[in-house]
Amino acid sequence: MSRSIACIDYRNGKIFIAKRQMVGDMGGRWEFPGGKIEEGEDLETAVIREMQEEFGVTVSVGQKITSGTFTHRNKPCTLDVLSIHFPHDGMKERFILTEHTDYRWADLAEIPALNFVDSDLAVYDDVKKWCENEK
Repeated sequence: MSRSIACIDYRNGKIFIAKRQMVGDMGGRWEFPGGKIEEGEDLETAVIREMQEEFGVTVSVGQKITSGTFTHRNKPCTLDVLSIHFPHDGMKERFILTEHTDYRWADLAEIPALNFVDSDLAVYDDVKKWCENEK
């Protein structure tokens, strides 16, 4: 079973989301950033690597929020969701995008109305509950 991560930075009542490049099954859709866990990696190492590759920054990794399962190309996958903290908000000093075309800080309530990737929508309720408890 393949394993992926989704990363949640929630601050000032907003959650960080990114828009995928127009390639692949879920191209052009919004997501909680993350990616695949490589062979031999633990969750923290995978998170740090993915955020460095995708945004050019080193994040601090917090707690595991939840896990979910989904099917991708008829194969079962596990999605581990972790809290992170970017070193800055990416607005004044922009992140370097390699896998996305855009990013922003969104209200939790607007996530279901956005064109969001299926795997992240599957864990949305748990993420929303965690964020609401972080206030």
